[in-house]
Amino acid sequence: MRKLIFGMNVTLDGYIAAPGDDISWGGPSDELFGWWLDRERAIDLSLYGRKLWETMSSYWPTGDQQPDATPAQVEYARNWRDTPKVVFSSTIDEVGWNTRLVTGDAVAEITRLKAEDGGPMGICGATLAGAAMRAGLIDEYVLVTHPVLVGGGTPFFTALDSWVNLDLVETRTFSGGVVLTRYETRR
Repeated sequence: MRKLIFGMNVTLDGYIAAPGDDISWGGPSDELFGWWLDRERAIDLSLYGRKLWETMSSYWPTGDQQPDATPAQVEYARNWRDTPKVVFSSTIDEVGWNTRLVTGDAVAEITRLKAEDGGPMGICGATLAGAAMRAGLIDEYVLVTHPVLVGGGTPFFTALDSWVNLDLVETRTFSGGVVLTRYETRR
């Protein structure tokens, strides 16, 4: 059975994007970017909601060709293209870059994918992750908390029908006061 991990940059007040889908507050340091690269290398399958897919696919397919790309950004772009991805959306017609589109029931498909053999899956995007949270499918939560308050926007956590008990398994501090906390779901 595969492990499902939900991890994103988040503001101190709990948002992954400020109003207007503004994520400019979350620019990572080289150290943090390297940590995200290592995490992404450990993921065997990435699951995306439409909105985050559109953001990522607008840059990373050619991110390694940008004149100012750092070696870590070059490697991230290559890894992003090579990693198998599934996009869940009923509003787009096609995807590229080693990606499969699912237009049906996301929870049923994630449940099926979790039951397969294989390495960890990363889930990306608030709406998709929220559905997986409510279904009890997420095994690990990774919050990379930035010291900024944005007052609103897209929350990291969704409303739940019942409590989810978690165990803290890792903490780490990065430059600029960014703090990683990683939790596993207590089953």
